[in-house]
Amino acid sequence: MNPASLPVPNAPARLLGVLRDVFVRLGVLPFMLAGAFVVFSLMSDQFLTVQNLVNLLRQSVYLILVSLGQMLALVTGGFDLSVGTVMALTSVVSALAMQHLGAALPDAAWLVIIGGCVCGMLAGLSVGLVNGVGVAIFGVSPFIVTLGVQSIGFGAALYLTGGVPVSGLPPEFSDLFGYGNLLGVPVPILVTAVCAIGMALLMSRTPIGTHLLAVGGNAKASALSGINTRRVLLLAYLLCAGFAAISGLLLTARVETGEANLGGSVALESIAACVIAGVSLRGGMGRVPNVVMGAIFIGLVQNGMNLASVGSYLQMVVLGVLLIVAVVADQLRHRLVVPGNH
Repeated sequence: MNPASLPVPNAPARLLGVLRDVFVRLGVLPFMLAGAFVVFSLMSDQFLTVQNLVNLLRQSVYLILVSLGQMLALVTGGFDLSVGTVMALTSVVSALAMQHLGAALPDAAWLVIIGGCVCGMLAGLSVGLVNGVGVAIFGVSPFIVTLGVQSIGFGAALYLTGGVPVSGLPPEFSDLFGYGNLLGVPVPILVTAVCAIGMALLMSRTPIGTHLLAVGGNAKASALSGINTRRVLLLAYLLCAGFAAISGLLLTARVETGEANLGGSVALESIAACVIAGVSLRGGMGRVPNVVMGAIFIGLVQNGMNLASVGSYLQMVVLGVLLIVAVVADQLRHRLVVPGNH
């Protein structure tokens, strides 16, 4: 038989098969990343410069931390709309504590900083505790609990500050956690890297990670197998608030004041980052490296639109569109993973 007459493999069909496998395994993120790099590199010559990419990573650390926490809520089958409130309360309480401690202990800057950070973290964790008790103990919908707590928390932050930023923080706080470098690497990036590695180990190497995914996959089956689902859910919302609180402290050091309006849009951005990264809205599915890349992607889109002089109002539209596209992609991916599910 003439070799020339043999059927030639269908290249487009093979390419579609490869793309389908990538989509099932990794979700929509690789396709969105590739598209963003192409679009923004064409729109701005500065986009692919080393300086801009380092700046992008520095700006993304705050959203990465919040998204890591949001992932914990999502993998258990819920979500947390109050992460912005956690950042605001942490910022305000830590700044007020540093302000008052600084007046009492003017020569003990690091004692003031540690005391302020502890107070801020406790304020943020208290929000997570309320969310966790509402969802885990009383069985209230995560949407209702976290939406109510979001409103209460922002109101409390505004009440504590009167809407005025809290200043008078020790300069050492901002010098280290806002703009400091260690071994040539910005401190916020190092803190975020440590948190991400710890989160990856928690999810992949500990029973807690297995239990979080199991509860999200099937809460009833998890309870029947001996998993304390209430404790798992409570821990998820506490850790979610903890990551948001760390982000709030780092951002407070960056802006050098306690701000009651910190983290206004971070709930939407963190959910978008997680869903784009392949974290299922049904729970039971999520990977830490993907979430980190998802948060960087959101920062990349915002950075690219700023360089291209896209207005802030239009940026909100683009972020909303990306979230809807990611949710639709999540639905399609679920149908491919579970054939016949409609």
